[in-house]
Amino acid sequence: MRVLIFSLVVLTVSACAATTPKAESLGKMGGAVRQTMAVTALRGADGNALGNVRLLQEPGGTRVVAQVKGLPAGDYAIHIHAVGSCTAPDFASAGGHFNPEQKQHGAMNPAGSHAGDLPNIAVAVGVGGFTEGGIDALRAGLRLRDGAAPLFDADGAAVVVHSKADDYRTDPTGNAGARLLCGVVAPATK
Repeated sequence: MRVLIFSLVVLTVSACAATTPKAESLGKMGGAVRQTMAVTALRGADGNALGNVRLLQEPGGTRVVAQVKGLPAGDYAIHIHAVGSCTAPDFASAGGHFNPEQKQHGAMNPAGSHAGDLPNIAVAVGVGGFTEGGIDALRAGLRLRDGAAPLFDADGAAVVVHSKADDYRTDPTGNAGARLLCGVVAPATK
C-alpha cells in the first residue's frame, strides 16, 4: 500500500511539474516570447495603399519587411522618419529621418548612419506584368518599445518611400527625392 501511495505522489508531482511553466517562460504567452511588432499600409498622396511594412523587434535590433507594388520599375529609398504622421500630399509631417544619435545620413558616410536609414527597395516587373519589390533588413540597435530611443515614443514614427534611390552618403536625405508613400508606425493590434 505504501508503494502505491508513494507512486501516486510521484506521478502527481511529475504531472504538476510538466504543466507548470518554466522560469524562462514566465511573462510569456503560451511559452512563446511576446512579439513587439508594428504593421502599417504604405499609402500614396491619394490614400491608396501601394504596399505595407512590418517592423518586428528582435534581440539585436528591429527587422523591417516592406513590400511595394504599382510603382515604376527602379530603385526607391525607404526610411523610418521621426514623427508618426502621414499628412498628404507631401508627407512633410513625418519630419526628418529617425536619428536619435544625431549622426549623418548613410551607411557609406563616415559620420553615419541614421537609425532610420534602410536599404533601397528594388522594384521590378513581376508576374503578369505588375511591378513589385521589397526589403527584409535587420536594423541593428533599433528598438520599438525599449531602449534609450524607441520608435513607440510620444510622437511615434513613420515609414516613408521616396521617389529616387538613396545614395547612402549625402546628408541629410541621401538625395532620395520626394516622399511617395507613407505609413504611421504604431503597435500592432490584435
